[in-house]
Amino acid sequence: MRHQGIDPGGTVALWEQLPALIGVVVGSLGSYAVQSLTEHRQWRRRREERWDEKRFETYGRYANALKAQLRVAQRIGASLGFADVADPLQPADGLPLLADAESRRATEWESVLLVGDAATIGAARRWHETIWTIELLVREGPVDAEKWTKAHRLASAARDAFYASARRDLGIAGDPPPSGEWPRQWQAELSG
Repeated sequence: MRHQGIDPGGTVALWEQLPALIGVVVGSLGSYAVQSLTEHRQWRRRREERWDEKRFETYGRYANALKAQLRVAQRIGASLGFADVADPLQPADGLPLLADAESRRATEWESVLLVGDAATIGAARRWHETIWTIELLVREGPVDAEKWTKAHRLASAARDAFYASARRDLGIAGDPPPSGEWPRQWQAELSG
């Protein structure tokens, strides 16, 4: 008895097997392509998460270094008569600490340059330049109270711009919390 598609020797004709073979090859290639694409996307996502974490840590360390530098400058300012800062630190004792704080900031700056986006680097630069202004004021000695207040307002605005830019770079939704006022509101309320 002869079956359709089988030659007299009992083998299925190649032309009848061809669609099934093509289907297997196309299915295998499609499966390989989808799996490769999925693995590549997962790899990119993991890499982006690592870089986001690295940028977060870098921005945080840089901000902490700048805040420490500002704190030393403010303490020196307190010894020069600025009552809105506590814990006075005499310039002779504070200036070496200020130099150390600047060295730490400069070290962290290199990491910001490496991992930061252009907008955040610009905002970070503006912030540390405003801190340098405060530092220069205390190095020069007694400072006009109006300049002191203006320098702190500029530094506060620069800090806010840095955090807004860093949050955008990190994909953190929403605005950063509002900045504190300089001089502090409670001080004005106590004086009034």
